[in-house]
Parts: sequence; C-alpha cells; structure tokens
Amino acid sequence: MPKGEKMAAGPNVLWYGNLSSRGIRPGLDNEIELLERLGRPQDHVRFIHVAGTDGKGSVCAMIESILVRSGMTVGSFISPEISRVNECIRLCGNEIDDADLEQILGDVRVHADAMAREGRECTSFEVLTAAALLFFKTVSTEIAVMEVGMGGRLDATNVIVPDVTVINNIGMEHTRFLGDTIESIAMEKAGIMKPGVPCVTLNDDEVFVHLLRHSEEVGCPMLRVDPSEISVVSSNINSVEIGYRGFAYTVGIPGRHQARNAVLAIEAVRLLGDYRDRIEPYVFDGLEEVSWPCRMQKLLAHPIVVDVTHTSGGAVCLARDVSELYGKVVLVFGMLSDKDVDAVSRALAPICSKVFATQPDSPRAMSADLVAETMGKYHEVDGTYRSLTEAMGAAMDARGDEVILVTGSFRMAEGVLKWIARSSRFSTYSQRNTWAEHIRGAIRRD
Repeated sequence: MPKGEKMAAGPNVLWYGNLSSRGIRPGLDNEIELLERLGRPQDHVRFIHVAGTDGKGSVCAMIESILVRSGMTVGSFISPEISRVNECIRLCGNEIDDADLEQILGDVRVHADAMAREGRECTSFEVLTAAALLFFKTVSTEIAVMEVGMGGRLDATNVIVPDVTVINNIGMEHTRFLGDTIESIAMEKAGIMKPGVPCVTLNDDEVFVHLLRHSEEVGCPMLRVDPSEISVVSSNINSVEIGYRGFAYTVGIPGRHQARNAVLAIEAVRLLGDYRDRIEPYVFDGLEEVSWPCRMQKLLAHPIVVDVTHTSGGAVCLARDVSELYGKVVLVFGMLSDKDVDAVSRALAPICSKVFATQPDSPRAMSADLVAETMGKYHEVDGTYRSLTEAMGAAMDARGDEVILVTGSFRMAEGVLKWIARSSRFSTYSQRNTWAEHIRGAIRRD
C-alpha cells in the first residue's frame, strides 16, 4: 500500500467505534474478566503506569523515547487519540498498523461479545485497554508505558502490576466520576499505587499529604521530586533547555512546564531495575528526540499553534509559554461540555488580541454560544461560529502578523488538522500529505 494511504476500517475497528455509545463506566470487574478470557496477557509484560491531571501523556512520550533509544522493545498505551485509534497503541514509537489493530480487536471482540450476551457489556475503553495488553504480549514487548484514562483506582488500566508508577500534577477534573474535592481526586489517582512498587510525584503539599498517607497504607515507596531542583535555562518554539541536579537536558517538546514532566520521566526510568545496565546512557538523547503532537506545537509553514489543553492548570501553563514565545495571539477556542470553560477562559484571555469562539465536532461539544458567553466575561469575543472551518477562516482573515492558537480539546486539534488538509489555502501542502501524516510527524521542527 503506498505511503500515506489508509486501509479502509475493517469490521472489528468499526465494531469498536460503535462501542462509544456505551459511555463511561468506572470499575475493574469487566476488564479483569475480559483479560482472564484472553489468557491474562498483562502477566507477560513489565509496565510503567502514569496518572495525573495534566502532562501525563507528555511524561509517557518521554519515557517511551528514552526506553526506545536504549534498544528495548517498548509498548505505549496513550489516550485519547487525535486523528485515529491507532495512535493509542504504539510499539517502539510507531502506531499499531491497520492490519494488526483489526486482528487484535477481532481477538478481543470474540470474548467481549460473549460477555455482552451474558449481560456484561464492555465499554470502548475497556476493549481498547485489553487490545493493547494483548498486542504487547503478542509482539513480545519488554516493557510498556500505560497512561491512565481517567482517575486511577477504577480505571481499566489498573489491572497491571507495574515496576514504577508516576502521579503527575493533580487538579480538579472529572468531578462527576472522581469527586468534587482535591482530596477525593487525589485518592482516586493514588489508587494506582501498589505494595512495594515505587511511585514518583511532584505534587505540592495540598495534594502530596493525601498521596503520602495512601502510600503508607499500601506500602508503596514514595519519591517526591523537589521542584526547586528544576530550572529552565531557555525556551523556544521547538524545545526547552532544563537543568536538574547538576545536569543539562534538552527536551524536544516546547513549553517551560515540560521541565517538570521531563524530570518525572527521568526519575521514573531511574527506578527501573535495569537502569544502570541498559538505560542510563540514553536519557539525554531520549529527551532531546521526543516528539509529541499538538502540545503547543507550531505547524510547519502555517501561522498556527495547536494545543490540546482542556484543564485550568494546563491553560495557565499554556498562556505563560505562548505569551513568552509568541506574544499576543488570535485564539480559536472550543471545549467539551464537561470541562471548566470558565477557568480555561480566564487563563487564556490575557494573551489574546482577538478571540473566535467555536465548538469541536463531537457529540459532547459545548455550544459555541456558551463558550463565547463565558469567554466574554474576560475578553471581547470577535466572532462565534458553530463550525471550526468558519472560525479558522475568520481567524486567518483577522490575524495580521499574529499567530493563531487553536486549543480547548483533543477534538479541536483533530478539527484544525483536518481543516488544513482540505483547505484551498494549503492545497499544495495537502496534495503531498494527508492530515493524519501531518499530525504523526511533519509538524515539529523548522
């Protein structure tokens, strides 16, 4: 098949896509049963388990990059996807290919359908988690990096016994499922701790006190990174230079906040039993060569920065970094209905010269009118559009020499990449590259 062409989705991938109608159901019973029927593939792989409100995907990408450079066969399970589900299951930095995904989902489907006939319907995330674990066993993965989907304690990924756990910054999110206090959310995320398995974190005292209490109850050794030991030497649109404990590192993802993520990745791999024998020489190269799409990412040849930020903490970091690197920007902004649009709007408003409110292409989208109404408390809204295509057109016409920042959701990132691929403004580029290729690699470096 020529490069750039995608195989049409097979019946098992289509079946998986239809499972989204089952919604979200936290709990481990279905996942445990499904994996039992699949022969417990999780027992054949080593793991690093990563939770947190912000930055856990970046930490996973950095750990993956370091381990791949060391020559290990590395799996990664990261969600949600931006363009297609293949992105969620990776082997040595590459997405699972279409044929393998179709086959693995078919193997899982046999048992998931049997469970459904017994009245135990698996959600799409439970199925995808099982597929990832089965794939990692099938291809003899040495170690896999697993990102928690939501929370931790009742997340489907919490069926593994990892070598190391990581809990990144914790903030208020998913309150419907995780509770409406920082303590309740911290305790849900602390649920990934296991007896005797070290856990790395850098949360502040308000959160750390709850994590520490749970770690003592479980018998989980805690390593708390001291933020005062982390420094940012320089920051540019492609990377950030950091200092940590007397060493200098280049991190190939832009943004000062990536310094904290990088240190969590460093400490996580340092806790692996084979760190000194196999991994230590590759930490510097792994961090420098890491690539992670749509994290304050400047699109090549386009005046557009894309970021998937959708939390208040993430928006604060994004605003600081974007202001430093680009000055004022034109904001194209949309969110999902279960997110804190007020907090995100308040954080982003000071960096905007103009704001165009819209909504992502998702059944969970917050209406453009509500986004505009909320942002309007902090910044004049220059246009409200129910279509991202219309919002991008207006932003391009109004931007002058300024950069356009598109943010608020993974689905916003997906939408703008699709818009670029089909837009007549960039027809020459689009003829050379599909939008899926664009997101997977042709974005990062000038």
